[in-house]
Amino acid sequence: MNKIGAFYRKNRPCFFSVWAPFKDDVSLKIITTEETTIPMSRDDMGYWSTKVEDVLPGTRYVFELNKRMKRPDPASHYQPEGVHGPSEIVDHSKFLWEDQNWQGVQQDELILYEIHTGTFTPEGSFEAIIPRLRELKALGVTAIEIMPVTQFSGDRNWGYDGVYPYAVQVSYGGPYGLKNLVNRAHAAGIGIVLDVVYNHLGPEGNYFGDFAPYFSDRYSTFWGKAINFDDRYSSEVRNYFIENALFWFEYYHIDALRLDAIHAIFDMSAKHILEELAERVDEFSRKRGRKYLLIAESDLNDVRIIRQRELHGYGIDAQWCDDFHHSLHSLLTGEKKGYYEDFGDIDHLKVTMKDGFYYT
Repeated sequence: MNKIGAFYRKNRPCFFSVWAPFKDDVSLKIITTEETTIPMSRDDMGYWSTKVEDVLPGTRYVFELNKRMKRPDPASHYQPEGVHGPSEIVDHSKFLWEDQNWQGVQQDELILYEIHTGTFTPEGSFEAIIPRLRELKALGVTAIEIMPVTQFSGDRNWGYDGVYPYAVQVSYGGPYGLKNLVNRAHAAGIGIVLDVVYNHLGPEGNYFGDFAPYFSDRYSTFWGKAINFDDRYSSEVRNYFIENALFWFEYYHIDALRLDAIHAIFDMSAKHILEELAERVDEFSRKRGRKYLLIAESDLNDVRIIRQRELHGYGIDAQWCDDFHHSLHSLLTGEKKGYYEDFGDIDHLKVTMKDGFYYT
């Protein structure tokens, strides 16, 4: 599989790669006190790459497309100036992990506490969560589920308008802030589930279409263009998002991913992207000697999601089921529109408290 982005290795050239199959020319612009232009080479799949000596972490860069359009890296690991600014090289080896003996949380022992980083504390940062870990542990929580933290426009957002799936939100504390939270949570015996969005990208700062056919005209979502998982050139789009999932496990020691709204992931391929993703995560788990989990949110309650692949399922570990929430919300508030139109009776709450779901 092709990796894209900037990969720094100490005492070795920094490798840059970007997928832009329809561009006639792509160059790397290194931004220091002045701008340095470095040509890139194209392979048969439309990946442009180069290796650069003596580039240090913290160096900022952009890609120039066809000698006229400058864009941040769609696989940027850090956007210190926001969604429109240059990307920054991150040295992931710089952080000193202390969780070598951590083996994760068993699936049947998961007691989740969902956290929105921007509103959980007055400071709205990863660092500010750390002093509260002891309280969460005393509450009986075994893992915190962090709502999406990929770079979005501005300082505060629900999280579902992210436009850089590999970059951690700068206002929350950036890459090292998230790593420190994970490290300290593991020391406290608490796992980390990260919410990721693979069904759409946000509106502002979304430059993916300038690089390659990441989106499909076949389908649409409530929130934006659908991701191209089954049309022409979709193999490289699939690669991008599968590598993203593995990226969180490898570089941030995340224990599980919550896959947002998979009912809005459209794929008519012979092998669904979720099945392929689950295969790759299971392979990664075997190599690492511990289990990494995938939890899929779906309003379909389709058993195929969690059925074993040998039985023609996707092999996802668990489903994030909203039926209990919808039952309780609609009963208490009387709201019966949108997601809540099929709920509102006491029987819905009774059944979902017992079974976890109502509709199949």
